[in-house]
Amino acid sequence: MAHGDLTEYPELLTQLDAWFREGLDQAGPSVVPCSAGCSACCNGPFDISPADAALVARGVRALSPGTRAGVLLRAEAQLTRYAEFAPFWGPPWDVAALGEEAFDQLSEALADLPCPALDSQGICSIYEYRPATCRLMGLAAVTPDGDVLENACPIQSGFPGYAALPPTPFDLLRFELQAEEVDRTVAAKGGFSTTVAGALLLRV
Repeated sequence: MAHGDLTEYPELLTQLDAWFREGLDQAGPSVVPCSAGCSACCNGPFDISPADAALVARGVRALSPGTRAGVLLRAEAQLTRYAEFAPFWGPPWDVAALGEEAFDQLSEALADLPCPALDSQGICSIYEYRPATCRLMGLAAVTPDGDVLENACPIQSGFPGYAALPPTPFDLLRFELQAEEVDRTVAAKGGFSTTVAGALLLRV
């Protein structure tokens, strides 16, 4: 299966990384608990875009053979769990083929399932190739129009200073429009929206 040219997408994701670094700088040292090994937000299936799916597939190919084998084994185990709730959904695990309502039910039922990209220490094996959704976690964002994307960190209540942080400015709409353009290119070449587990097993 072809997944399109990802030349522009990694560079586009650096906008999110820069936004997060800005938020960290504004917060000050030790306020934001997000760090390697914190995987509180890395649970449950969620849909990722065609470009993110292709990026994740690239990430697993970049791993050492031993690490890749462990990631793929965990991905296969997670997809087996999918079958318990959606027995007629299978390869290539296109979210559109399952349908929004059924996918929401599956995601809710498996909300505590760790991401298969996590190793035994809770560290992301494909961190440099993680999807945009993962990069948006950990801080609130405010757009130029004043719209706020709330911080979805599930443990922020345990860190009062962190929970009280004001949102960090980010032109989310501009980013989304640029990302959609890449998605259209990837989709035109056979890409689709799936989950991290599904993307890890894409054959390219």
